[in-house]
Amino acid sequence: MSNIVDPLVERIGARIRAERDRRRWTLAELAEESGVSRAMIHRIERGESNPTAVVLGKLSAAFRLSVATLLDPDGEAAERVRRADTAPRWNDPETGYTRRQVSGPGFPAEVAEIRLPAGAEVPYPAAAFAFHRQIIWVLDGHLTFHEGDTVHELDAGDTVELGRPAPCVFVNSTAHECRYAVVLVRGDAP
Repeated sequence: MSNIVDPLVERIGARIRAERDRRRWTLAELAEESGVSRAMIHRIERGESNPTAVVLGKLSAAFRLSVATLLDPDGEAAERVRRADTAPRWNDPETGYTRRQVSGPGFPAEVAEIRLPAGAEVPYPAAAFAFHRQIIWVLDGHLTFHEGDTVHELDAGDTVELGRPAPCVFVNSTAHECRYAVVLVRGDAP
C-alpha cells in the first residue's frame, strides 16, 4: 500500500466531511441517506480512498449538490481564464473515467468535460439529477445513455436534455474513448 497522498483526494474528503458537519449528520446518517457504507465514507473523509464516480453520485445526491461541487472544493478561484492544464481534473479509480471542470465556481452553469474509456459504464442514482437541469453533448465518439427506461444512442454532435430525474447510466460500448460535455444549471428539475 502506497503512502503517497493525493491532494485532490484529500480535498474531496475534506469537502465531504465539511458538508456532513454542516448538516450535523453522523457517519451513519450520511450512510443511510446516500447508500454508501460508513466505512467507505470514513476512508474518503480521511483522504485514504479516492471515491468512484458511483460513490460520488450517491454522496452528491444525499447532499443535494452537484458532483462538480464535490470535486472542485476550493471554489474560491475567481479567475476568468482557466487553463486546460490547471483545471480541476479527477479520475474514477474504478472505470478510468476522467472529469475536467471547464467552468469556474463563480459561473452560473457548471460545465465539465468527460472522457469515458472504451467499455466503461458509470451509473448515477435519480437523486443525483433531482435539483439540476442538465444537457449532455457528445464531442467525440459514441455514447449510449440510459435515462431510466429510455436509451439514447448519441454520436459526436448529438445532445440530450435530461428530463425528470431518473437513474442514469453512461455507457461506452465501443472500442474507442468517448468524450462528452455535461452542462448543468441549478434549479428545479423538469
